[in-house]
Amino acid sequence: MKSGVQMENDILELERPELFGLITVPIRGDNRGKLVAVENMNGIPFEMKRIFMIYGTSSDAVRGAHANRDSSFAFLTIAGSCRVRLKTHKGTIADEELASPDKLLWIDRMVWKEMYDFSDDCILVVISDHLYNPHEYINGFDEYKTIMAEWVTNGRNS
Repeated sequence: MKSGVQMENDILELERPELFGLITVPIRGDNRGKLVAVENMNGIPFEMKRIFMIYGTSSDAVRGAHANRDSSFAFLTIAGSCRVRLKTHKGTIADEELASPDKLLWIDRMVWKEMYDFSDDCILVVISDHLYNPHEYINGFDEYKTIMAEWVTNGRNS
């Protein structure tokens, strides 16, 4: 697993050294076709509570552009491709292309995410460990940086 960038003198480094990870999900198949299975705690490091799909997105659109206070996510494409940029309050920590159903990107809570560069046929499957709650979303990057600075200053990570 590829893990997130370590950040010096930061509460995230002390309590959450892995902010994201690339996970290879086995593809099974024979002459009848292929199968990719993602299971709770076996392929993703959390219990699934919500699944949604993003599709029909224009190549110049940016989706996401938020962080979540409570939810972790796993992203995989079942068709086409897109890119996912991950940030903390200190800047970009990853920019990954998802272009195969066996490549799953796990993202911890409180990581800023932006999905972009969608192919015309992209279907992005998003799996979360929480049900939808609009109150946990941080939609402005300046607000996100302020919240993260407070966490670091106060030594909190909850």
